[in-house]
Amino acid sequence: MPLQIIRQDITKMRVDAIVNTTNEEMVGYSGVDLAIHTAAGEGLDAECASLPLLGLGQAQITGGYLLPCKHVIHTSGPVWQGGIMGENAILRSCYVESLKLAVKHKCRSVAFPLISSGVYGFPKDRVLKLAVQAITEFLFEHELTVYICVFDKDSYSFSQKLFNDIQAFIDDDYVDGLEDDLYLECDKAFRRCESAAPRDRRGAKEKTMAASAMPCAPRKADKAKGQSLDEYMRDLDKPFAYKLFELIDKSGMTDVECYKKANVDKKTFSKIKCNPKTYKPSKQTAVAFAIALRLDIDQTQALLASAGLALSHSFTFDKIIRYFILNGVYDIFEINEALFEFDQVLLGSV
Repeated sequence: MPLQIIRQDITKMRVDAIVNTTNEEMVGYSGVDLAIHTAAGEGLDAECASLPLLGLGQAQITGGYLLPCKHVIHTSGPVWQGGIMGENAILRSCYVESLKLAVKHKCRSVAFPLISSGVYGFPKDRVLKLAVQAITEFLFEHELTVYICVFDKDSYSFSQKLFNDIQAFIDDDYVDGLEDDLYLECDKAFRRCESAAPRDRRGAKEKTMAASAMPCAPRKADKAKGQSLDEYMRDLDKPFAYKLFELIDKSGMTDVECYKKANVDKKTFSKIKCNPKTYKPSKQTAVAFAIALRLDIDQTQALLASAGLALSHSFTFDKIIRYFILNGVYDIFEINEALFEFDQVLLGSV
């Protein structure tokens, strides 16, 4: 996927370039800067000493030396002073100028730390949101794989309120604890999928739980009786790719806009285009397109069903996706932050 948040030591990243958050002298002062200089060896120290001073928000590139990357891009981030000294603009410039250098030097992958979030005191949640916004906008114009490296839990800041809200949603009893609209949605799914036999109303809730993992799209009558297997198999629903292309056309988006919003790379979308009858997406890729297209729960289930998938109430990933869709939140990177916090696979192509 074009943008990933990962837990990793940036000095271990095997990418074309890593970004070093440093000071104007680029001397390996502390934190990420010191770790990168230490891992790269004396060659990096010597090259940095030969370069002109680095201005705030600017970027310069050097070799990677003993690091597993080809290049190190050095950028000078702002010291947090309460947000009144243009810190946001400077921080944004750090990300954008670093990305421009990566493209100029034909890098296809680049890894960032959370710039200025250490001893420079920039609030970590602000850094992450600003970084995601700047990188996402840049990726709409360029094909590049970008990683945001988070070394450990302590170096990452996620909204406690959002965490608590999602946790409560996950922990809900999905029978008695469901809000009315979600219960009704599941009950409709059961009514569509149950057999023609009379139903014991006293067992409705238990049966609804079993049905809740089923796709919620209306289903046509399944007339296998009296047909040969060949006849029966000729009446197939449209596969995922055709359903996806129809939805993209209805949305008014271009193909590029859609796969960019879905955090899916061009290579993956080309596979879908070239193999529409046989392409089988992963669940995270299918859901990513549903989020990009702003589909509701029923529409999302219908798209997933075309790939033999469904959102259930049995998995943390599925419940988090349900939480955001039911709350009308379709920011794929906000969703990915939540998935990252709960140690789930992120949305996009894999």
